[in-house]
Amino acid sequence: MEILDLEKLKKETLEIEKELIKLKEESGENPIQKAQINKGLFLIAQINKGIKEIQETTEIINKEKDPELLALAKEEKEKLTTLVCSLNSELKNLLKKFSQFRQEHQGLIMEIRAGTGGEEAALFAADLFRMYQKYAKEKGWEIKVLDSNPTSLGGYKEIIFEVKGDSAYQNLKYEGGVHRVQRVPETEKSGRIHTSTATVVTMLKPKPKEIKINPQDLKIETFKASGPGGQYVNKRETAVRITHLPSGIVVACQSERSLGQNREQALAILQAKLLELEKRKEEAKISKERKDQIKHAERSEKIRTYNFPQNRITDHRIKKSWKNLDEVLEGKLDPIVEALKASLNSV
Repeated sequence: MEILDLEKLKKETLEIEKELIKLKEESGENPIQKAQINKGLFLIAQINKGIKEIQETTEIINKEKDPELLALAKEEKEKLTTLVCSLNSELKNLLKKFSQFRQEHQGLIMEIRAGTGGEEAALFAADLFRMYQKYAKEKGWEIKVLDSNPTSLGGYKEIIFEVKGDSAYQNLKYEGGVHRVQRVPETEKSGRIHTSTATVVTMLKPKPKEIKINPQDLKIETFKASGPGGQYVNKRETAVRITHLPSGIVVACQSERSLGQNREQALAILQAKLLELEKRKEEAKISKERKDQIKHAERSEKIRTYNFPQNRITDHRIKKSWKNLDEVLEGKLDPIVEALKASLNSV
């Protein structure tokens, strides 16, 4: 007979119940989501009923002297324990499906940063952004730039953008990590192949009220935006920088023309980063220096290589290559995405 820690199980189900009730209040009119929440609440009620009956049966066992009644009580406790274990397993499976459903219908925020390689790395970051733009267009998704730091040659030191659309997170979540490029830069006269990197972070966009931020934990600064926009942008302090004091996370936004809009976008980025931080903590994979996704952006810490001379793209996690790099950069990412989902979803 499986041994159950009843007090621990009661605490776990109480926390899950609170979360499900909260989600039910925020779920709107989505019938599938509501049905999953109601089923979860029903399973919790059955588990709590089983726990109570196990406790009552245990009391009988501790007091009963009659051998026949004692045997019946022990048999009943065994049945109840098996039932509660089964219900708890069903609840966990339901929560897993609920999480997958949520991800499929929720957008994500992506962050691309130039890594090792100077201006060539910034140009590669821009290539990656255009690749995701074209892929999103093919899928019918919407992309909105939240913040960017362009270079004079058309690259990006950093660009942060939101992707909205069904299954966007499910398809793009494995893009997080260090991407390496091998090619001859346009500025290279000798024809020598350079190796550069860019890092990608994928973050599930939080739902409203999902990540609560205490205003007292924020340091908000305004400054004059730079880049395209002419005199209007440079005359007014419309850009926003927000520091989350407890975590040390700093975000900035200057893509919009008003202070209020930039503040709203910066808070959205901050919420996504805090949600990602919580997720990493739960998975016990968070690093003090940087998220595990990108480590230190060194050339050796790569998830994928884009080899231009050989028109080859290789994903090192699944040890698979494709000889159509030119098509992939035009947004034909599906073969890679499907291969990653098939391999990594089962890990």
